[in-house]
Amino acid sequence: MFQQNVAAQIEVREAPLELCVVIPTLNEIANIEPLLERLGLALAGIQWEAIFVDDGSSDGTPEFVTRIAQTDRRVRMIRRIGRRGLSSAVVEGALASTTPVIAVIDADLQHDERILPDLYRSVAGGHELAIGTRYASNGSTGEWDESRLKISRFATALASPIMKTKLSDPMSGLFAVRRDVLLEAAPRLSNVGYKILLDLVASAQRPLKVAEVGYTFGTRQHGESKLDEMVALEYVELLLDKTIGRFVPVKLVQFGAVGMLGVGIHLALLDLALNAFGFPFSWSQATAVIGAMTFNFALNNRFTYRDRQLKGLAWIGGLLSFYLVCSLGAVANVGIGSLVYEQFHGWWLAGIAGAIVGSVWNYVASGWLTWTRR
Repeated sequence: MFQQNVAAQIEVREAPLELCVVIPTLNEIANIEPLLERLGLALAGIQWEAIFVDDGSSDGTPEFVTRIAQTDRRVRMIRRIGRRGLSSAVVEGALASTTPVIAVIDADLQHDERILPDLYRSVAGGHELAIGTRYASNGSTGEWDESRLKISRFATALASPIMKTKLSDPMSGLFAVRRDVLLEAAPRLSNVGYKILLDLVASAQRPLKVAEVGYTFGTRQHGESKLDEMVALEYVELLLDKTIGRFVPVKLVQFGAVGMLGVGIHLALLDLALNAFGFPFSWSQATAVIGAMTFNFALNNRFTYRDRQLKGLAWIGGLLSFYLVCSLGAVANVGIGSLVYEQFHGWWLAGIAGAIVGSVWNYVASGWLTWTRR
Protein backbone atom coordinates (compact mmCIF):
# COMPACT_ATOMS: atom_id res chain seq x y z
CA MET A 1 0.00 0.00 0.00
CA PHE A 2 2.83 2.36 0.93
CA GLN A 3 4.62 1.64 -2.36
CA GLN A 4 1.42 2.35 -4.28
CA ASN A 5 1.07 5.71 -2.53
CA VAL A 6 4.69 6.58 -3.30
CA ALA A 7 4.21 5.60 -6.94
CA ALA A 8 1.06 7.72 -7.13
CA GLN A 9 2.88 10.72 -5.63
CA ILE A 10 5.74 10.32 -8.11
CA GLU A 11 3.24 10.14 -10.97
CA VAL A 12 1.51 13.32 -9.80
CA ARG A 13 4.83 15.07 -9.30
CA GLU A 14 6.04 14.10 -12.75
CA ALA A 15 2.88 15.14 -14.55
CA PRO A 16 3.87 18.41 -16.25
CA LEU A 17 1.74 21.50 -15.78
CA GLU A 18 -0.01 22.41 -19.01
CA LEU A 19 -1.83 25.64 -18.17
CA CYS A 20 -1.34 28.57 -15.81
CA VAL A 21 -4.36 30.73 -15.04
CA VAL A 22 -3.27 34.20 -13.91
CA ILE A 23 -5.84 35.99 -11.73
CA PRO A 24 -5.24 39.61 -10.69
CA THR A 25 -7.01 40.53 -7.45
CA LEU A 26 -7.93 43.62 -5.49
CA ASN A 27 -10.44 43.10 -2.67
CA GLU A 28 -12.07 39.98 -4.12
CA ILE A 29 -12.16 37.72 -1.03
CA ALA A 30 -15.79 36.63 -1.53
CA ASN A 31 -15.05 35.43 -5.06
CA ILE A 32 -11.95 33.31 -4.44
CA GLU A 33 -13.53 30.01 -3.36
CA PRO A 34 -16.32 30.06 -5.98
CA LEU A 35 -13.78 30.84 -8.70
CA LEU A 36 -11.46 27.99 -7.70
CA GLU A 37 -14.39 25.58 -7.57
CA ARG A 38 -15.42 26.64 -11.06
CA LEU A 39 -11.87 26.33 -12.36
CA GLY A 40 -11.61 22.82 -10.89
CA LEU A 41 -14.75 21.74 -12.74
CA ALA A 42 -13.93 23.49 -16.02
CA LEU A 43 -10.31 22.33 -16.20
CA ALA A 44 -10.81 18.70 -15.21
CA GLY A 45 -8.37 16.61 -17.25
CA ILE A 46 -5.89 19.48 -17.68
CA GLN A 47 -2.83 19.89 -15.45
CA TRP A 48 -3.29 23.48 -14.31
CA GLU A 49 -2.21 25.98 -11.70
CA ALA A 50 -3.70 29.29 -10.61
CA ILE A 51 -1.47 32.25 -9.75
CA PHE A 52 -3.23 35.05 -7.89
CA VAL A 53 -1.49 38.42 -8.12
CA ASP A 54 -2.71 40.82 -5.45
CA ASP A 55 -2.22 44.59 -5.54
CA GLY A 56 -2.66 45.42 -1.86
CA SER A 57 -6.14 44.18 -1.01
CA SER A 58 -7.44 45.43 2.34
CA ASP A 59 -10.22 42.85 2.75
CA GLY A 60 -7.99 39.84 3.52
CA THR A 61 -7.82 38.46 -0.02
CA PRO A 62 -4.07 37.66 -0.03
CA GLU A 63 -4.20 36.04 3.39
CA PHE A 64 -7.17 33.93 2.36
CA VAL A 65 -5.50 32.80 -0.88
CA THR A 66 -2.31 32.03 1.05
CA ARG A 67 -4.20 29.70 3.39
CA ILE A 68 -5.68 27.88 0.40
CA ALA A 69 -2.26 27.64 -1.28
CA GLN A 70 -0.83 25.94 1.82
CA THR A 71 -3.05 22.92 1.20
CA ASP A 72 -3.63 23.10 -2.58
CA ARG A 73 -0.47 22.91 -4.67
CA ARG A 74 -2.33 24.19 -7.72
CA VAL A 75 -2.73 27.61 -6.08
CA ARG A 76 0.04 30.19 -5.77
CA MET A 77 0.08 33.74 -4.42
CA ILE A 78 2.08 36.81 -5.49
CA ARG A 79 1.71 39.89 -3.28
CA ARG A 80 2.82 43.19 -4.80
CA ILE A 81 3.78 46.14 -2.61
CA GLY A 82 3.95 49.65 -4.04
CA ARG A 83 2.84 48.53 -7.50
CA ARG A 84 -0.63 48.47 -8.99
CA GLY A 85 -2.27 47.80 -12.33
CA LEU A 86 -3.94 44.81 -13.89
CA SER A 87 -1.66 44.68 -16.92
CA SER A 88 1.58 44.59 -14.97
CA ALA A 89 0.03 42.12 -12.51
CA VAL A 90 -0.76 39.73 -15.36
CA VAL A 91 2.79 40.00 -16.71
CA GLU A 92 4.33 39.31 -13.30
CA GLY A 93 2.06 36.32 -12.79
CA ALA A 94 2.86 34.93 -16.23
CA LEU A 95 6.60 35.35 -15.71
CA ALA A 96 6.35 33.39 -12.46
CA SER A 97 5.04 30.33 -14.32
CA THR A 98 6.77 27.83 -16.58
CA THR A 99 3.67 26.37 -18.26
CA PRO A 100 3.56 26.49 -22.09
CA VAL A 101 0.15 28.20 -22.08
CA ILE A 102 -0.89 31.21 -19.98
CA ALA A 103 -4.55 32.10 -19.48
CA VAL A 104 -5.94 35.26 -17.90
CA ILE A 105 -9.29 35.60 -16.12
CA ASP A 106 -10.76 38.20 -13.78
CA ALA A 107 -11.53 37.29 -10.17
CA ASP A 108 -14.98 38.87 -10.20
CA LEU A 109 -16.76 35.84 -11.76
CA GLN A 110 -17.96 37.88 -14.75
CA HIS A 111 -15.86 35.85 -17.17
CA ASP A 112 -17.12 32.42 -18.22
CA GLU A 113 -14.45 29.98 -17.05
CA ARG A 114 -16.17 27.17 -19.00
CA ILE A 115 -14.51 28.35 -22.22
CA LEU A 116 -11.00 28.07 -20.75
CA PRO A 117 -10.57 24.49 -22.07
CA ASP A 118 -11.47 25.70 -25.58
CA LEU A 119 -8.99 28.57 -25.27
CA TYR A 120 -6.31 26.19 -24.00
CA ARG A 121 -6.90 23.62 -26.73
CA SER A 122 -6.80 26.33 -29.39
CA VAL A 123 -3.37 27.47 -28.24
CA ALA A 124 -2.06 23.96 -27.59
CA GLY A 125 -3.32 23.01 -31.05
CA GLY A 126 -1.31 25.61 -32.95
CA HIS A 127 -2.77 29.08 -32.37
CA GLU A 128 -0.60 31.66 -30.64
CA LEU A 129 -3.47 33.47 -28.98
CA ALA A 130 -7.09 32.57 -28.17
CA ILE A 131 -9.53 35.13 -26.80
CA GLY A 132 -12.93 35.03 -25.23
CA THR A 133 -15.05 37.46 -27.19
CA ARG A 134 -18.32 39.23 -26.43
CA TYR A 135 -18.77 40.49 -29.99
CA ALA A 136 -18.39 37.42 -32.22
CA SER A 137 -18.94 33.65 -32.27
CA ASN A 138 -22.25 33.92 -30.38
CA GLY A 139 -20.70 36.10 -27.68
CA SER A 140 -22.78 38.58 -25.69
CA THR A 141 -22.31 41.50 -23.31
CA GLY A 142 -25.06 40.14 -21.10
CA GLU A 143 -26.96 42.75 -19.10
CA TRP A 144 -25.04 45.80 -20.26
CA ASP A 145 -27.13 48.85 -20.97
CA GLU A 146 -26.92 50.69 -24.28
CA SER A 147 -24.60 53.45 -22.99
CA ARG A 148 -21.98 51.01 -21.69
CA LEU A 149 -22.16 49.04 -24.92
CA LYS A 150 -21.56 52.21 -26.97
CA ILE A 151 -18.58 53.15 -24.80
CA SER A 152 -17.08 49.67 -25.24
CA ARG A 153 -17.52 49.73 -29.01
CA PHE A 154 -16.04 53.22 -29.19
CA ALA A 155 -13.01 52.07 -27.19
CA THR A 156 -12.66 49.10 -29.53
CA ALA A 157 -12.72 51.42 -32.56
CA LEU A 158 -10.01 53.63 -31.02
CA ALA A 159 -7.81 50.57 -30.56
CA SER A 160 -8.03 49.42 -34.14
CA PRO A 161 -5.15 51.53 -35.58
CA ILE A 162 -2.55 50.24 -33.11
CA MET A 163 -3.38 46.52 -33.37
CA LYS A 164 -1.15 44.37 -35.55
CA THR A 165 -3.60 41.51 -35.00
CA LYS A 166 -7.26 42.22 -35.69
CA LEU A 167 -9.56 41.11 -32.87
CA SER A 168 -13.31 41.40 -32.47
CA ASP A 169 -12.88 42.16 -28.74
CA PRO A 170 -9.46 43.68 -27.92
CA MET A 171 -10.89 44.87 -24.58
CA SER A 172 -11.41 41.28 -23.45
CA GLY A 173 -9.80 40.23 -20.19
CA LEU A 174 -10.36 36.52 -20.86
CA PHE A 175 -7.76 34.93 -23.11
CA ALA A 176 -4.96 32.37 -23.42
CA VAL A 177 -1.59 32.91 -25.02
CA ARG A 178 1.46 30.83 -25.75
CA ARG A 179 4.04 31.60 -23.10
CA ASP A 180 6.88 32.16 -25.55
CA VAL A 181 4.75 34.67 -27.48
CA LEU A 182 4.12 36.64 -24.29
CA LEU A 183 7.82 36.53 -23.39
CA GLU A 184 8.73 37.79 -26.86
CA ALA A 185 6.43 40.80 -26.49
CA ALA A 186 7.17 41.46 -22.79
CA PRO A 187 10.06 43.96 -23.27
CA ARG A 188 7.78 46.17 -25.41
CA LEU A 189 4.67 46.00 -23.22
CA SER A 190 3.50 49.31 -21.78
CA ASN A 191 1.99 47.68 -18.66
CA VAL A 192 -0.43 50.61 -18.41
CA GLY A 193 -3.93 50.21 -17.03
CA TYR A 194 -6.26 47.26 -17.47
CA LYS A 195 -6.12 46.26 -21.12
CA ILE A 196 -3.31 43.74 -21.22
CA LEU A 197 -4.69 41.97 -24.31
CA LEU A 198 -4.62 45.19 -26.34
CA ASP A 199 -1.13 45.92 -25.02
CA LEU A 200 -0.04 42.45 -26.11
CA VAL A 201 -1.30 42.59 -29.70
CA ALA A 202 -0.01 46.16 -30.08
CA SER A 203 3.43 45.17 -28.77
CA ALA A 204 3.86 41.99 -30.83
CA GLN A 205 6.21 42.53 -33.76
CA ARG A 206 3.99 40.56 -36.15
CA PRO A 207 0.35 39.52 -36.54
CA LEU A 208 -0.51 36.57 -34.30
CA LYS A 209 -2.43 33.46 -35.25
CA VAL A 210 -5.67 33.91 -33.31
CA ALA A 211 -8.74 31.89 -32.38
CA GLU A 212 -11.88 33.44 -30.90
CA VAL A 213 -14.42 31.76 -28.62
CA GLY A 214 -17.70 33.49 -27.80
CA TYR A 215 -18.99 33.83 -24.25
CA THR A 216 -21.60 35.82 -22.35
CA PHE A 217 -20.28 38.46 -19.96
CA GLY A 218 -21.70 37.89 -16.49
CA THR A 219 -22.86 40.14 -13.65
CA ARG A 220 -20.71 40.81 -10.60
CA GLN A 221 -22.11 39.05 -7.53
CA HIS A 222 -19.65 40.08 -4.80
CA GLY A 223 -17.28 42.98 -4.21
CA GLU A 224 -17.13 46.35 -5.92
CA SER A 225 -16.37 47.22 -9.51
CA LYS A 226 -12.88 48.62 -10.13
CA LEU A 227 -14.11 50.81 -12.99
CA ASP A 228 -13.58 54.50 -12.25
CA GLU A 229 -12.51 57.62 -14.09
CA MET A 230 -8.92 56.42 -14.07
CA VAL A 231 -9.72 53.41 -16.25
CA ALA A 232 -10.59 55.71 -19.17
CA LEU A 233 -7.50 57.86 -18.55
CA GLU A 234 -5.21 54.82 -18.41
CA TYR A 235 -6.75 53.52 -21.61
CA VAL A 236 -5.95 56.80 -23.37
CA GLU A 237 -2.46 56.64 -21.85
CA LEU A 238 -1.99 53.16 -23.33
CA LEU A 239 -3.10 54.37 -26.78
CA LEU A 240 -0.73 57.33 -26.57
CA ASP A 241 2.15 55.13 -25.49
CA LYS A 242 1.62 52.84 -28.48
CA THR A 243 1.42 55.74 -30.94
CA ILE A 244 3.81 58.48 -29.77
CA GLY A 245 5.53 56.77 -26.85
CA ARG A 246 8.56 55.95 -29.02
CA PHE A 247 9.21 59.65 -29.49
CA VAL A 248 7.83 61.43 -26.42
CA PRO A 249 7.28 60.02 -22.92
CA VAL A 250 3.54 59.79 -22.26
CA LYS A 251 3.97 61.21 -18.77
CA LEU A 252 5.58 64.29 -20.33
CA VAL A 253 2.48 64.73 -22.50
CA GLN A 254 0.26 64.40 -19.43
CA PHE A 255 2.47 66.76 -17.46
CA GLY A 256 2.29 69.29 -20.29
CA ALA A 257 -1.50 69.00 -20.52
CA VAL A 258 -1.78 69.69 -16.80
CA GLY A 259 0.56 72.64 -17.27
CA MET A 260 -1.72 74.14 -19.92
CA LEU A 261 -4.66 73.85 -17.56
CA GLY A 262 -2.48 75.51 -14.95
CA VAL A 263 -2.01 78.52 -17.23
CA GLY A 264 -5.78 78.97 -17.27
CA ILE A 265 -5.90 78.70 -13.46
CA HIS A 266 -3.09 81.25 -13.19
CA LEU A 267 -4.89 83.78 -15.38
CA ALA A 268 -8.21 83.25 -13.57
CA LEU A 269 -6.62 83.76 -10.15
CA LEU A 270 -4.69 86.78 -11.38
CA ASP A 271 -7.87 88.39 -12.69
CA LEU A 272 -9.74 87.56 -9.47
CA ALA A 273 -7.08 88.96 -7.15
CA LEU A 274 -6.36 92.03 -9.28
CA ASN A 275 -9.85 93.07 -10.34
CA ALA A 276 -12.23 91.52 -7.83
CA PHE A 277 -10.20 92.00 -4.64
CA GLY A 278 -8.08 94.98 -5.75
CA PHE A 279 -4.73 93.51 -4.68
CA PRO A 280 -1.55 95.12 -6.04
CA PHE A 281 -0.19 93.39 -9.13
CA SER A 282 2.80 91.87 -7.33
CA TRP A 283 0.53 90.29 -4.69
CA SER A 284 -1.94 89.18 -7.33
CA GLN A 285 0.79 87.60 -9.43
CA ALA A 286 2.26 85.80 -6.41
CA THR A 287 -1.18 84.48 -5.47
CA ALA A 288 -1.77 83.29 -9.03
CA VAL A 289 1.63 81.58 -9.23
CA ILE A 290 1.18 79.72 -5.94
CA GLY A 291 -2.39 78.78 -6.82
CA ALA A 292 -1.40 77.47 -10.24
CA MET A 293 1.53 75.48 -8.85
CA THR A 294 -0.71 73.95 -6.19
CA PHE A 295 -3.28 73.05 -8.83
CA ASN A 296 -0.63 71.50 -11.08
CA PHE A 297 0.82 69.49 -8.22
CA ALA A 298 -2.57 68.16 -7.11
CA LEU A 299 -3.61 67.20 -10.64
CA ASN A 300 -0.29 65.57 -11.49
CA ASN A 301 -0.35 63.70 -8.21
CA ARG A 302 -3.85 62.40 -8.93
CA PHE A 303 -3.43 61.55 -12.60
CA THR A 304 0.07 61.79 -14.12
CA TYR A 305 1.80 60.09 -11.20
CA ARG A 306 -1.04 57.97 -9.94
CA ASP A 307 1.36 55.03 -9.63
CA ARG A 308 3.47 57.08 -7.20
CA GLN A 309 0.63 59.05 -5.61
CA LEU A 310 1.55 60.96 -2.45
CA LYS A 311 -0.82 60.97 0.51
CA GLY A 312 -0.95 62.43 4.01
CA LEU A 313 2.23 64.16 5.17
CA ALA A 314 3.99 62.98 2.02
CA TRP A 315 1.51 65.10 0.04
CA ILE A 316 2.60 68.24 1.89
CA GLY A 317 6.28 67.39 1.49
CA GLY A 318 5.72 66.72 -2.19
CA LEU A 319 3.96 70.06 -2.63
CA LEU A 320 6.86 71.94 -1.07
CA SER A 321 9.38 70.13 -3.26
CA PHE A 322 7.21 70.89 -6.29
CA TYR A 323 7.26 74.60 -5.35
CA LEU A 324 11.06 74.41 -5.26
CA VAL A 325 11.31 72.62 -8.59
CA CYS A 326 8.95 75.05 -10.33
CA SER A 327 10.77 78.06 -8.86
CA LEU A 328 14.03 76.83 -10.35
CA GLY A 329 12.14 76.11 -13.58
CA ALA A 330 10.99 79.72 -13.67
CA VAL A 331 14.60 80.87 -13.35
CA ALA A 332 15.59 78.57 -16.22
CA ASN A 333 12.65 79.85 -18.25
CA VAL A 334 13.70 83.48 -17.83
CA GLY A 335 17.40 82.74 -18.37
CA ILE A 336 16.98 80.75 -21.57
CA GLY A 337 14.34 83.15 -22.87
CA SER A 338 16.64 86.11 -22.31
CA LEU A 339 19.56 84.35 -23.99
CA VAL A 340 17.50 83.48 -27.07
CA TYR A 341 16.11 87.03 -27.25
CA GLU A 342 19.60 88.52 -27.19
CA GLN A 343 20.72 86.23 -30.00
CA PHE A 344 17.68 86.33 -32.32
CA HIS A 345 15.62 89.33 -31.12
CA GLY A 346 12.36 87.45 -31.51
CA TRP A 347 10.19 87.77 -28.42
CA TRP A 348 7.88 84.91 -29.42
CA LEU A 349 10.81 82.57 -30.12
CA ALA A 350 12.42 83.54 -26.82
CA GLY A 351 9.13 82.97 -25.00
CA ILE A 352 8.60 79.53 -26.52
CA ALA A 353 12.21 78.49 -25.87
CA GLY A 354 12.00 79.56 -22.25
CA ALA A 355 8.67 77.82 -21.74
CA ILE A 356 9.92 74.56 -23.26
CA VAL A 357 13.10 74.51 -21.17
CA GLY A 358 11.20 75.43 -18.02
CA SER A 359 8.56 72.76 -18.63
CA VAL A 360 11.09 70.02 -19.38
CA TRP A 361 13.02 70.98 -16.26
CA ASN A 362 9.86 70.85 -14.15
CA TYR A 363 8.98 67.44 -15.56
CA VAL A 364 12.40 65.87 -15.10
CA ALA A 365 13.18 67.43 -11.73
CA SER A 366 9.76 66.77 -10.18
CA GLY A 367 9.86 63.17 -11.37
CA TRP A 368 13.21 62.80 -9.65
CA LEU A 369 12.57 64.85 -6.49
CA THR A 370 8.81 65.00 -5.90
CA TRP A 371 7.50 61.70 -7.27
CA THR A 372 10.65 59.65 -6.96
CA ARG A 373 10.13 55.90 -6.57
CA ARG A 374 10.95 55.08 -2.97
